[in-house]
Amino acid sequence: MTAADLAAIVDVTELDKAECLSLLPRKTIGRIVFTDAALPAAQPVTYFLDDEEVVFRTAGEGKLAAAIRGVVVAFEVDEFDTTTRTGWSVLGVGQAYEVLAPGRLAELAERMPAPWAPGRTAHTIAVPLQRLTGRLLAMGPTVPAEADHEGA
Repeated sequence: MTAADLAAIVDVTELDKAECLSLLPRKTIGRIVFTDAALPAAQPVTYFLDDEEVVFRTAGEGKLAAAIRGVVVAFEVDEFDTTTRTGWSVLGVGQAYEVLAPGRLAELAERMPAPWAPGRTAHTIAVPLQRLTGRLLAMGPTVPAEADHEGA
């Protein structure tokens, strides 16, 4: 990266709910953030956006399955390009619940991406995105080189 590239201003834009929802389907791997033994924990999950709910599957045992049933969790997904220093990040918060209705389970099973960890699909968990925030990072106009040294 040249000095001129480094002089570029990174523009941070807050995203509204509609913009956040439009970005979520671009990815299939995100992170569920939950509490484990009174400490924050995060695990990657293969997910699917169903209307305004993030849906993923997990094994019947394990900390994630126990920690998310009926509790408030966060879901985060992002995409960044370290070369251009651009990207986006979306964070949703909601009360997780297990999907138990047979009809909805069958419908979701047809639409969800294949799990990265086969055999860990005993439970289907949904997180209604009750709070949704996001940021977009984009390159702004470059600052002239002589302006970098003004006032120094």
